[in-house]
Amino acid sequence: MPKIKIAIALDPEILTRLDEYVEESEFPSRSQAVQAAIEEKLARLERTRLARECAKLDPVLEKSLAEEGLSQDLAEWPAY
Repeated sequence: MPKIKIAIALDPEILTRLDEYVEESEFPSRSQAVQAAIEEKLARLERTRLARECAKLDPVLEKSLAEEGLSQDLAEWPAY
């Protein structure tokens, strides 16, 4: 996929720390370091969002729905 260039402004202290990682060959370039950081942050936000959505679920209702589905499935299973 082609990459799109953007311009960002960083605090000098952050840039110094970033450059240290690049110099230590932790990342091949500033661009790849910034991209990795953004990808990691987005993934963390998405996991947090999933946790927030799960917290909205009613455990009693979810359990009753699961048990209802289980009882229907059991009737269709062959006897052993």
